[in-house]
Amino acid sequence: MARNIQSLERAAAMLRLLAGGERRLGLSDIASSLSLAKGTAHGILRTLQQEGFVEQDEASGRYQLGAELLRLGTTYLDVHELRARALVWTDDLARSSGESVYLGVLHQQGVLIVHHVFRPDDSRQVLEIGAMQPLHSTALGKVLSAYDPVAHSEAMEADRKPFTDRTVCETEDFEHILDITRARGYAADVEETWEGVASVAAPIHDRRRMPVGAVGITGAVERLCRPEEKDALRPELIAAVRDCARAVSRDLGAGRF
Repeated sequence: MARNIQSLERAAAMLRLLAGGERRLGLSDIASSLSLAKGTAHGILRTLQQEGFVEQDEASGRYQLGAELLRLGTTYLDVHELRARALVWTDDLARSSGESVYLGVLHQQGVLIVHHVFRPDDSRQVLEIGAMQPLHSTALGKVLSAYDPVAHSEAMEADRKPFTDRTVCETEDFEHILDITRARGYAADVEETWEGVASVAAPIHDRRRMPVGAVGITGAVERLCRPEEKDALRPELIAAVRDCARAVSRDLGAGRF
């Protein structure tokens, strides 16, 4: 059985202590409450402070929870609100399109899949919640890179490696793709990440009209693209994805887009 890491347990206990009771606590109060030596408590507090999880009041020397912890908590709530608002609409999109639906957010220079609706048939499928997708080649990633300045910076700084001979990697060409994405309101991926697979995605905005995620469908090229033109996605699928993104955005308070 794996042993717990004592320093992490103590750090977690400190954060819980600071989250309850008085707004600010001194070093002696924290050390006494957790039965720790002052030196040990100070070392843990200093580390938490450097990471932004704890702040120290300059005048009193007392400690309180930091802004970074609030940011992480807000992100957690935002993702869960996004998923909750998207449930009905993504189910409808899967039914109307007949394809798998993915909901993704920016995470660590990639796209984190936070919701996945299976293709509504009897085929064997694997749940991909928690999977990561690249920013530069997938439809979800291109949408985030086009609309989210942070995602754009991370896509520019990342190693944009080719997955197929169709992957766009050069900076100028990739920027052109993002310009097209913003102009038409959706992104496409036709065999740029996986051979034989295509996808289309559109941005989701919140009440501040900030991009908070992307929704898209993925499936075989022969189903998503026009029979007579392999590189052209079917317009009715593009419209369905964009309608889904707008509906989720409206539920998040974004109004009309």
